[in-house]
Amino acid sequence: MTSPTEPASARDDTGGLRTGATTYEHLRTEAVRLRRAGLSRRRIRDELGVRNNDLLNRLLTGEPPPEWTRRPRAKDELRARARRLRAQGWTYDRIQLELGVSKSSISLWVRDLPRPAPSRTPSEQAHLASRKRWEFESARREEERRRTTREATAEIGELTDRELFLVGVGLYWAEGSKSKPYARREKVTFVNSDPEMIRLYLSWLHLLGVPREHLRFCVMIHESADVAAAEDYWAELVGADRSAFHKTSLKKHNPKTVRRNTAEGYRGCLVIKVLQGADLYRRIEGWWWGIVWGARGAEKANRT
Repeated sequence: MTSPTEPASARDDTGGLRTGATTYEHLRTEAVRLRRAGLSRRRIRDELGVRNNDLLNRLLTGEPPPEWTRRPRAKDELRARARRLRAQGWTYDRIQLELGVSKSSISLWVRDLPRPAPSRTPSEQAHLASRKRWEFESARREEERRRTTREATAEIGELTDRELFLVGVGLYWAEGSKSKPYARREKVTFVNSDPEMIRLYLSWLHLLGVPREHLRFCVMIHESADVAAAEDYWAELVGADRSAFHKTSLKKHNPKTVRRNTAEGYRGCLVIKVLQGADLYRRIEGWWWGIVWGARGAEKANRT
């Protein structure tokens, strides 16, 4: 800007610096005043008579542009929110989850703000880090377990009748009732809570030719569970009429016992009895010992 007493001939492309009509300090003061008044760079250049851009840049060094010259950006609101959250004590991780932006952007936006005080003690932080590592390791082990299970399942394929027969004998001798020398009870009774075990056992009985009308069922369950739902579930699973079910056996609830089987899928156990099964029981016992002695013979053969 030219003073009222300054002749127009004194103005040049440096605002009068070259002719000595003004000083750099005077131009700097005027440039800052005009910038803070909201003038654009072009207006300041015209007002001061400065045509040299390098000089104009030096005169305006450190002065931010007026708010009206800034172009609105989508990240401006995110930056403002990030600063508000950081001021409230949020960590970078929490801000990243909340806003969906990178940590590098968050750091650029809020690094001038004071760091929030740690919300956890060193011991708590170490425990949290350990838990996160275990969660990662647990997920990895679970995936490995599932992969191994899938591969092992594919190795079996469809069972032959003889294979199903041998599996059924072993299944019964592990889970079924057995007669003792001091208490002869030659009854074929099988109890289990696993639906797939029940299906396999019924397939085995069918292979043996046991008529369905010779089967009787009974549900055993805690009295605090949904008894009616359990009865309906097992009846549908085995495909039997409710007339084939004996009265449900209820286990009294003991408040002192800490039970784990309280989830929604808890349906108790199903008891399957074969009527007039004494002869079948004796044959099962014989088949089992046949498997035992057969395995011993195979072991001796393998050793030689």
